[in-house]
Amino acid sequence: MEKSKVYFTDLRASDGDNLLDKLQRLIRKAGIGQIDFADQYVAIKMHFGEPGNLAFLRPNYAKAVADVVKELGGKPFLTDCNTLYVGGRKNALDHIDSAYSNGFVPYVTGCQILIADGLKGTDEELVPVKNGEYVKEAKIGRAVMDADIFISLTHFKGHEAAGFGGTLKNIGMGCGSRAGKMEMHSAGKPHVDQSRCIGCGKCSRICAHDAAVVAEVSASDCSQSAATGNTEENTRTAEMRQETASGTSAGKTERTIRKASIDHNKCVGCGRCIGICPKDAVKPASDEANDILNCKIAEYAQAVCQDRPCFHISLVMDVTPNCDCHAENDAAIVPDVGMFASFDPVALDLACADAVNAQPPLRNSVLGESYEQHTHEHRDHFGRVAPETNWKSSIEHAVKIGLGRAEYELITVK
Repeated sequence: MEKSKVYFTDLRASDGDNLLDKLQRLIRKAGIGQIDFADQYVAIKMHFGEPGNLAFLRPNYAKAVADVVKELGGKPFLTDCNTLYVGGRKNALDHIDSAYSNGFVPYVTGCQILIADGLKGTDEELVPVKNGEYVKEAKIGRAVMDADIFISLTHFKGHEAAGFGGTLKNIGMGCGSRAGKMEMHSAGKPHVDQSRCIGCGKCSRICAHDAAVVAEVSASDCSQSAATGNTEENTRTAEMRQETASGTSAGKTERTIRKASIDHNKCVGCGRCIGICPKDAVKPASDEANDILNCKIAEYAQAVCQDRPCFHISLVMDVTPNCDCHAENDAAIVPDVGMFASFDPVALDLACADAVNAQPPLRNSVLGESYEQHTHEHRDHFGRVAPETNWKSSIEHAVKIGLGRAEYELITVK
C-alpha cells in the first residue's frame, strides 16, 4: 500500500524568507492547490488559546493560511467550539473576546471568527460516523459542518489525558459541541486522594457540573478514602452533602476536616479538576478511560473529515506538556521542530509524534526533570510526561476506522 505523504519544513529563516513565507510554501508544496476552493466556504479549525496561556499559535500563522485560501478563491473563516469546562471560552461571547484578546482580530488574520456550536454550545449537527464503534452519531458544531472545505491548523503539544494534542484532537475534540465533548469525556472520571487534599475548594469552583464538593469529614475517614473505590466515594459524597445541608455532624466525636469528593453521577470526566489541584490530590480513574477517549476523538475526527475535501497543518513548536486549554503553560519539553502538512491527519500526527520523540528533553522542564530522576532510557516523551495515557491508541483506532494510514513518507521542503 502506498505511504501517505507528509511534508515538513524546519524553522530556520533568513533575510527575505521568513517563517510565514515558509509555511505558505509548505502547504502549496503539500498540494493544497489540488482542492477546488472557488467560492467555497472554508473552515480553518484552530485553538485561540485560553486566556493566560501563551503557547497557542500566533494569529500570524492563521493569516498565512487564510491568505492562501483566498488566493485560491475560497472564503475562509477561523473556528472552534465552546469548551466543556469553566473558563474564558465556555460561550461564544467569551470565546470571541478571548480570541480577540489573543490577537485573532480580523484586521490581523484577514478573516472572521465563527464559534461553530453557537452562543451556548448547543448549535450542533448529528453526523453518522463511518465505521464508528464507540460513537454512532457525533455531535459536531454546525458551522464546521456547514463549511464546504475543512482545514485544521494545529499546535502540536502534550496532553494530560490523550498523551498529545495533535491534529486528531484538534479536529475530534475541538469540533465537538459541548454535548459532544461530554460524550467523549464521559468514560473517564477522576477521584480524590483525600490524604493529599487540603480542602482549598479549587476543584469545586472550576467544576461546571457541581460534581466536586468540599465538606467536613472525619480525620479517620480521609485516610481510608484513598484506598476505597469510586462507588464508596459516591456514597460518601451524598452523605457529606446531607451533613453540610443540615449544618450538623451529630453523633461524631472525632475531629473533622474539610476534604473534596467527586460525585460520579454528575461528573462528565473533563479532567479540569486534575489540572487545577495544587496538591495532585485529584487522580484520573485507573481504567481504560483514556484509551476510550482517544478512540472517541478519532471517531469524531472521522465525522468531521468524511465526505468532503480536507487539508491538515501541524506546527511543532512550544511543545508544552499540557493542552492550550489550560489558563497557563509550562515550559516546553523539547526544542522546536518545524511545520508539517498533509492530506492524511493520521500520518501527520504520527510524523509529529516521531519528530518530538527524536528530540532531546529540555532541562528545566517536566520532561527534563523526569529524565534526571530516572536515568534509564525511554524515548516515549509523551509517556513520561503523562504515564497514565497511551497516545498510540488514537493512531491505531483512526487507522482501524479508515481515517488515515500509519505509514508515511516524510518530504522536506526548503
